[in-house]
Amino acid sequence: MGNYQSKIGRIPVTKTWPVVDAGKYPVKAFLGEVIEFGAVAFREGHDLISVELLLTSPSGKTRRISMSEGSPGKDQWQIKLALEELGSYSYRVAASADEFETWLHNTQLKLAAGVDQELMMLEGLVLMERLGADDSKAKKSLQEHKKTLQDQALTPAQRLEKTLQQGLRELANSHPLRSLETLSDPVEVLCERKLAGAGSWYEFFPRSEGAIKNKDGSITSGNFKTAIKSLQRVHEMGFEVLYLPPIHPIGSAHRKGPNNTLNASTKDPGSPWAIGNESGGHDSIHPELGTEKDFKAFLQAAKKLNIEIALDLALQASPDHPWVKSNPEWFTRLADGTIAYAENPPKKYQDIYPINFDNDPEGIYQEVLRIMTKWIGLGVYIFRVDNPHTKPVSFWERLIKEVNQKNPEVIFLAEAFTRPAMVHALGKIGFQQSYNYFSWRNSKTELAEYLTELASDSADFLRPNLWVNTPDILTQYLQFGGKPAFKIRATIAATSGASWGMYAGFELYESVARPGAEENIDSEKFEIKLRSWPATEDPASLMPRVKLLNQIRKANPALGQLRNLRIHQSDDSEILVYSKHLAAEHNGGEANTILVICNTDPHSIRETRIHLDLSELGVSGEFLVVDLITGAEFNFGEHNYVKLDSFTEPAHILKVLR
Repeated sequence: MGNYQSKIGRIPVTKTWPVVDAGKYPVKAFLGEVIEFGAVAFREGHDLISVELLLTSPSGKTRRISMSEGSPGKDQWQIKLALEELGSYSYRVAASADEFETWLHNTQLKLAAGVDQELMMLEGLVLMERLGADDSKAKKSLQEHKKTLQDQALTPAQRLEKTLQQGLRELANSHPLRSLETLSDPVEVLCERKLAGAGSWYEFFPRSEGAIKNKDGSITSGNFKTAIKSLQRVHEMGFEVLYLPPIHPIGSAHRKGPNNTLNASTKDPGSPWAIGNESGGHDSIHPELGTEKDFKAFLQAAKKLNIEIALDLALQASPDHPWVKSNPEWFTRLADGTIAYAENPPKKYQDIYPINFDNDPEGIYQEVLRIMTKWIGLGVYIFRVDNPHTKPVSFWERLIKEVNQKNPEVIFLAEAFTRPAMVHALGKIGFQQSYNYFSWRNSKTELAEYLTELASDSADFLRPNLWVNTPDILTQYLQFGGKPAFKIRATIAATSGASWGMYAGFELYESVARPGAEENIDSEKFEIKLRSWPATEDPASLMPRVKLLNQIRKANPALGQLRNLRIHQSDDSEILVYSKHLAAEHNGGEANTILVICNTDPHSIRETRIHLDLSELGVSGEFLVVDLITGAEFNFGEHNYVKLDSFTEPAHILKVLR
């Protein structure tokens, strides 16, 4: 072929996975996540091939791991591995001629047909001359195998059987020849810490925690000192991350009153997202919440309870923000000379100035980097980014890359309720997690399709965090579904997603909306919320259920995976069935399998038959399950009868017993 360089290679490897945009961006992974590596590889004719994964760890060690062939006729090869080292992996797939298996296959065929029997023995002897050439121990074993193949006292079939019993195949596998090897292009896989991909999140406003209503009707704000007491509630419910809305000074100009009204009084606290006044901006703490010392004490108290604090990164400013005077060029000036405020028609946010990132982009970037560096220095390693889709994607790409180069433990959660292309782009350029449209997927069909998409189609670049509610989101499903709706949504979010989240008040069944809106009336965004918190075990609230769900998550590592969700079938239009399975080799020698069956209609009692793909559960025939909600045990098989009453218990969370 002269000097011709083939693009396809001698043994074609035409496709590998996982991969994102042909390798333009790294594949996302987190510590302990099980990922399927796969390839399409083949060769001409009938000779067999060997396919291996070459996986190079962040520390530079490369392992060759044999891949197994998938469904016959598809030329697909796969292996599932759990990543156990932080940093950038890379992988390639190597395909080569499998001369030993080809010889063995052809020999068995010809011996059965009674043709070329001695010739195939000779072919085996020639092959053995090349096996284990650099291994003295292997050479000694090969001498015994050669003697066996040359033993004329045995028939060729007996010789082959004997040498296989003596371990010829194992020797060949441990000393592969790898002739005609072809390598795929390298692909990067970025493995981040576990919380980047799997965790339970809670949100509260510090100013509401421990707030007091005075005799004159005024309210004294809660602060970091009073909020420390609320950490115990968060801990008892089992949450790992506590996200705080902006904790910075709030502007007075055009301050919003209750329910987003424009007639705020001097007593109204304003929206925390209207950041900045004479006390400072994004690098300052609202004086009513306390001092930097108080914030550090709050962080330390959370750490003792194994709770990590996430801060809001909202790149916008109130008209009173110091930036408006120091850097007016960072905002958009209208034709009448005024600065443009934020709008999302029909919504208007007169108390917020959006930043124009095309005016002095370098100055804006350096200021944001300075702010982040300060909070990271105080011990904050998670940031929930407000509306990142309204800022240039290239800005986030640069910021996340620079921050993570110095602090790879930092996590960015994108609050991006927008078009799929933008959400996907934000994930590809670095956002570790993203909000999503789970809140608006409520029926069995909607959930089955969407959860499958999140666990498969986009899992290489987008990690979903399934929030059941937020200060901006109170769906009609929750408004009109009663208490069963809250129980259903929490159950599905906690067991289908590797990460899930909940905003305070959900556990109290807060369901009254502002007329014509999908958010709570008397929204906490605009006023301090006084709540009476019951004991965590109080059955009148959803807190016991939330606590149980997080306990189930911690005890069953299959639920902490993203890519292992599988949908099963039911005969009912609203009975959703899915499973999450973690094989024994990825769980310390013991498989972990969870099967969830949920009535997604909060207004009904339903009974039906469900149909399980047992291969996805790692079982065959009948098997025993225990309901982790009630403790009841059932014998299950491929087809099963179920009855679910939304008014008492809308779901089964079943653990397969082995």
